Amino acid sequence: MLKKSSWIAGLGLVCAAGFATWYSFGWQTNKHNPDALWHIVHERCANGAKPCTIYDASHGFALLHSVEGRGQYLLIPTKKVPGIESADLLGPDAPNYFAQAWSFREYVSRSYGVSVPDRELSLAINSVSGRTQNQLHIHLDCLKPEVRRELDAMAGNFGPSWVDLPIRLEGHAYRGLYLSDLGRSPFQILAAEIAQPQMHMRDHTLVVAPLGAGFALLDDTAHGPDRASGEELQDHSCRDYVKPV
Repeated sequence: MLKKSSWIAGLGLVCAAGFATWYSFGWQTNKHNPDALWHIVHERCANGAKPCTIYDASHGFALLHSVEGRGQYLLIPTKKVPGIESADLLGPDAPNYFAQAWSFREYVSRSYGVSVPDRELSLAINSVSGRTQNQLHIHLDCLKPEVRRELDAMAGNFGPSWVDLPIRLEGHAYRGLYLSDLGRSPFQILAAEIAQPQMHMRDHTLVVAPLGAGFALLDDTAHGPDRASGEELQDHSCRDYVKPV
Protein backbone atom coordinates (compact mmCIF):
# COMPACT_ATOMS: atom_id res chain seq x y z
CA MET A 1 0.00 0.00 0.00
CA LEU A 2 1.29 3.45 -0.89
CA LYS A 3 0.88 5.50 2.27
CA LYS A 4 4.14 7.40 2.66
CA SER A 5 3.88 11.14 3.22
CA SER A 6 6.07 11.77 0.20
CA TRP A 7 3.65 9.85 -1.98
CA ILE A 8 0.74 11.88 -0.60
CA ALA A 9 2.57 15.13 -1.26
CA GLY A 10 3.36 14.00 -4.76
CA LEU A 11 -0.24 13.02 -5.36
CA GLY A 12 -1.34 16.48 -4.27
CA LEU A 13 0.95 18.04 -6.86
CA VAL A 14 -0.33 15.69 -9.55
CA CYS A 15 -3.96 16.46 -8.70
CA ALA A 16 -3.27 20.18 -8.70
CA ALA A 17 -1.56 19.93 -12.05
CA GLY A 18 -4.48 17.89 -13.38
CA PHE A 19 -6.97 20.50 -12.29
CA ALA A 20 -4.92 23.29 -13.82
CA THR A 21 -4.68 21.38 -17.09
CA TRP A 22 -8.43 20.84 -17.27
CA TYR A 23 -9.14 24.47 -16.43
CA SER A 24 -6.78 25.68 -19.13
CA PHE A 25 -8.84 23.68 -21.64
CA GLY A 26 -12.06 25.41 -20.66
CA TRP A 27 -13.56 22.74 -18.41
CA GLN A 28 -14.32 25.37 -15.79
CA THR A 29 -17.05 26.66 -18.14
CA ASN A 30 -18.95 23.35 -18.20
CA LYS A 31 -22.09 24.91 -16.73
CA HIS A 32 -22.07 27.56 -19.45
CA ASN A 33 -20.55 25.62 -22.33
CA PRO A 34 -22.34 22.28 -22.85
CA ASP A 35 -19.85 21.42 -25.61
CA ALA A 36 -16.73 21.73 -23.44
CA LEU A 37 -16.21 17.96 -23.30
CA TRP A 38 -16.53 17.66 -27.06
CA HIS A 39 -13.95 20.38 -27.64
CA ILE A 40 -11.50 18.73 -25.22
CA VAL A 41 -11.77 15.34 -26.92
CA HIS A 42 -12.20 16.46 -30.53
CA GLU A 43 -9.76 19.36 -30.61
CA ARG A 44 -7.09 18.44 -28.07
CA CYS A 45 -7.04 14.70 -27.46
CA ALA A 46 -7.51 13.96 -31.17
CA ASN A 47 -4.34 15.96 -31.85
CA GLY A 48 -2.25 14.13 -29.27
CA ALA A 49 -2.60 16.73 -26.52
CA LYS A 50 -3.66 16.17 -22.92
CA PRO A 51 -5.82 15.58 -20.90
CA CYS A 52 -7.12 12.23 -22.25
CA THR A 53 -5.66 9.12 -20.63
CA ILE A 54 -6.51 7.16 -23.79
CA TYR A 55 -7.57 8.32 -27.24
CA ASP A 56 -8.43 5.43 -29.56
CA ALA A 57 -9.87 6.63 -32.87
CA SER A 58 -9.88 3.12 -34.34
CA HIS A 59 -12.29 1.92 -31.67
CA GLY A 60 -14.07 5.27 -31.40
CA PHE A 61 -13.56 6.26 -27.76
CA ALA A 62 -11.50 8.37 -25.40
CA LEU A 63 -10.93 7.86 -21.68
CA LEU A 64 -10.73 11.06 -19.72
CA HIS A 65 -9.73 11.42 -16.05
CA SER A 66 -12.43 13.63 -14.56
CA VAL A 67 -11.69 16.59 -12.32
CA GLU A 68 -14.59 15.47 -10.11
CA GLY A 69 -13.07 12.94 -7.73
CA ARG A 70 -9.59 11.39 -7.64
CA GLY A 71 -10.60 8.17 -9.35
CA GLN A 72 -13.45 9.04 -11.68
CA TYR A 73 -13.05 8.46 -15.41
CA LEU A 74 -15.30 9.35 -18.35
CA LEU A 75 -15.63 7.11 -21.41
CA ILE A 76 -16.42 9.41 -24.35
CA PRO A 77 -17.03 8.67 -28.06
CA THR A 78 -14.55 10.27 -30.44
CA LYS A 79 -17.39 11.20 -32.78
CA LYS A 80 -20.20 13.60 -31.97
CA VAL A 81 -22.78 11.68 -29.94
CA PRO A 82 -24.89 14.05 -27.80
CA GLY A 83 -26.01 11.53 -25.17
CA ILE A 84 -28.41 8.76 -24.25
CA GLU A 85 -30.98 10.09 -26.73
CA SER A 86 -28.74 9.59 -29.77
CA ALA A 87 -29.95 7.24 -32.51
CA ASP A 88 -26.29 6.31 -33.11
CA LEU A 89 -26.48 4.13 -30.00
CA LEU A 90 -29.21 1.90 -31.39
CA GLY A 91 -27.82 0.71 -34.72
CA PRO A 92 -26.63 -2.89 -35.20
CA ASP A 93 -23.01 -1.75 -35.46
CA ALA A 94 -23.15 0.72 -32.57
CA PRO A 95 -20.22 0.42 -30.13
CA ASN A 96 -20.99 -1.01 -26.72
CA TYR A 97 -19.74 1.96 -24.74
CA PHE A 98 -20.69 0.47 -21.36
CA ALA A 99 -18.59 -2.63 -22.01
CA GLN A 100 -15.71 -0.44 -23.16
CA ALA A 101 -15.93 1.68 -20.01
CA TRP A 102 -15.99 -1.38 -17.75
CA SER A 103 -12.86 -2.74 -19.38
CA PHE A 104 -10.92 0.25 -17.99
CA ARG A 105 -12.03 -0.13 -14.36
CA GLU A 106 -8.44 -0.81 -13.23
CA TYR A 107 -7.69 2.87 -13.81
CA VAL A 108 -9.96 3.75 -10.89
CA SER A 109 -7.81 1.74 -8.49
CA ARG A 110 -4.64 3.21 -9.99
CA SER A 111 -5.84 6.75 -9.41
CA TYR A 112 -6.97 6.12 -5.85
CA GLY A 113 -3.76 4.23 -5.05
CA VAL A 114 -5.66 1.27 -3.58
CA SER A 115 -7.18 -1.90 -4.98
CA VAL A 116 -10.93 -1.30 -5.29
CA PRO A 117 -12.92 -4.55 -5.74
CA ASP A 118 -15.05 -4.75 -8.87
CA ARG A 119 -18.24 -5.06 -6.83
CA GLU A 120 -17.62 -1.57 -5.41
CA LEU A 121 -17.46 0.05 -8.87
CA SER A 122 -20.20 1.30 -11.18
CA LEU A 123 -21.01 2.92 -14.51
CA ALA A 124 -23.57 5.67 -15.05
CA ILE A 125 -24.96 7.94 -17.72
CA ASN A 126 -27.34 10.80 -16.95
CA SER A 127 -30.48 11.90 -18.74
CA VAL A 128 -30.64 15.08 -20.84
CA SER A 129 -32.08 17.07 -17.93
CA GLY A 130 -29.61 15.54 -15.49
CA ARG A 131 -26.40 16.43 -17.31
CA THR A 132 -24.37 19.54 -18.09
CA GLN A 133 -22.56 18.30 -21.24
CA ASN A 134 -23.92 17.47 -24.68
CA GLN A 135 -21.34 14.83 -25.51
CA LEU A 136 -22.03 11.30 -24.35
CA HIS A 137 -19.90 10.36 -21.37
CA ILE A 138 -20.18 7.31 -19.14
CA HIS A 139 -19.06 7.86 -15.56
CA LEU A 140 -16.78 5.16 -14.13
CA ASP A 141 -16.19 5.32 -10.39
CA CYS A 142 -17.02 3.76 -7.02
CA LEU A 143 -20.57 2.95 -5.97
CA LYS A 144 -21.88 4.58 -2.80
CA PRO A 145 -21.50 2.10 0.10
CA GLU A 146 -25.14 2.46 1.10
CA VAL A 147 -26.26 1.77 -2.46
CA ARG A 148 -24.05 -1.33 -2.53
CA ARG A 149 -25.78 -2.60 0.61
CA GLU A 150 -29.25 -1.80 -0.75
CA LEU A 151 -28.59 -3.62 -4.02
CA ASP A 152 -27.33 -6.67 -2.13
CA ALA A 153 -30.47 -6.62 0.01
CA MET A 154 -32.63 -6.52 -3.13
CA ALA A 155 -30.65 -9.09 -5.10
CA GLY A 156 -33.58 -11.52 -5.14
CA ASN A 157 -35.76 -8.97 -6.93
CA PHE A 158 -33.56 -8.85 -10.03
CA GLY A 159 -34.37 -11.06 -12.99
CA PRO A 160 -34.36 -10.97 -16.79
CA SER A 161 -37.27 -8.49 -16.95
CA TRP A 162 -37.59 -4.97 -15.60
CA VAL A 163 -39.05 -4.70 -12.08
CA ASP A 164 -39.69 -1.69 -9.86
CA LEU A 165 -37.28 -1.84 -6.95
CA PRO A 166 -38.85 -2.02 -3.47
CA ILE A 167 -36.26 0.36 -2.01
CA ARG A 168 -35.68 3.89 -3.25
CA LEU A 169 -32.07 4.66 -4.14
CA GLU A 170 -30.98 8.14 -3.08
CA GLY A 171 -34.68 8.93 -2.70
CA HIS A 172 -35.59 7.98 -6.27
CA ALA A 173 -37.69 5.12 -7.62
CA TYR A 174 -35.43 3.04 -9.85
CA ARG A 175 -36.32 -0.13 -11.67
CA GLY A 176 -33.83 -2.84 -12.55
CA LEU A 177 -33.02 -6.09 -14.26
CA TYR A 178 -30.22 -8.64 -14.08
CA LEU A 179 -27.54 -9.01 -16.76
CA SER A 180 -25.28 -12.06 -16.84
CA ASP A 181 -22.69 -9.95 -18.71
CA LEU A 182 -22.29 -6.73 -20.67
CA GLY A 183 -22.33 -8.44 -24.06
CA ARG A 184 -25.38 -6.47 -25.17
CA SER A 185 -25.45 -2.69 -25.00
CA PRO A 186 -27.56 -1.39 -22.09
CA PHE A 187 -28.75 1.38 -24.41
CA GLN A 188 -30.26 -1.20 -26.73
CA ILE A 189 -31.74 -3.19 -23.85
CA LEU A 190 -33.53 -0.07 -22.66
CA ALA A 191 -34.63 1.01 -26.13
CA ALA A 192 -36.12 -2.41 -26.91
CA GLU A 193 -39.04 -1.82 -24.54
CA ILE A 194 -39.58 1.92 -24.95
CA ALA A 195 -42.16 3.15 -27.44
CA GLN A 196 -40.52 5.64 -29.82
CA PRO A 197 -37.09 5.38 -28.13
CA GLN A 198 -35.60 8.23 -30.17
CA MET A 199 -38.12 10.55 -28.51
CA HIS A 200 -38.14 9.15 -24.98
CA MET A 201 -34.64 7.81 -24.28
CA ARG A 202 -33.62 11.37 -23.43
CA ASP A 203 -35.56 11.18 -20.15
CA HIS A 204 -33.76 8.08 -18.88
CA THR A 205 -30.63 7.45 -16.85
CA LEU A 206 -28.80 4.12 -16.73
CA VAL A 207 -26.52 2.68 -14.05
CA VAL A 208 -24.59 -0.60 -14.15
CA ALA A 209 -23.30 -2.19 -10.94
CA PRO A 210 -21.96 -5.70 -10.27
CA LEU A 211 -24.48 -8.04 -8.67
CA GLY A 212 -23.70 -11.67 -7.92
CA ALA A 213 -21.97 -13.21 -10.92
CA GLY A 214 -23.34 -10.54 -13.26
CA PHE A 215 -24.66 -6.99 -13.16
CA ALA A 216 -27.66 -4.97 -12.08
CA LEU A 217 -28.90 -2.59 -14.77
CA LEU A 218 -30.78 0.31 -13.17
CA ASP A 219 -33.06 2.85 -14.85
CA ASP A 220 -34.80 5.99 -13.64
CA THR A 221 -36.92 8.47 -15.60
CA ALA A 222 -36.87 12.24 -15.22
CA HIS A 223 -40.09 13.61 -13.77
CA GLY A 224 -40.83 16.50 -11.44
CA PRO A 225 -37.78 17.30 -9.28
CA ASP A 226 -36.14 14.00 -10.25
CA ARG A 227 -33.67 14.87 -13.04
CA ALA A 228 -32.70 11.21 -13.59
CA SER A 229 -29.01 11.54 -12.80
CA GLY A 230 -27.78 8.02 -12.11
CA GLU A 231 -24.43 9.50 -11.21
CA GLU A 232 -26.05 10.24 -7.83
CA LEU A 233 -25.47 6.57 -6.94
CA GLN A 234 -21.72 6.95 -7.31
CA ASP A 235 -19.19 7.95 -4.66
CA HIS A 236 -16.52 10.19 -6.16
CA SER A 237 -14.48 9.93 -2.95
CA CYS A 238 -14.64 6.10 -2.73
CA ARG A 239 -14.75 6.63 1.01
CA ASP A 240 -14.90 2.96 2.05
CA TYR A 241 -11.49 2.33 0.48
CA VAL A 242 -9.70 5.65 0.29
CA LYS A 243 -8.63 7.79 3.21
CA PRO A 244 -9.03 11.56 2.73
CA VAL A 245 -5.85 13.30 1.59
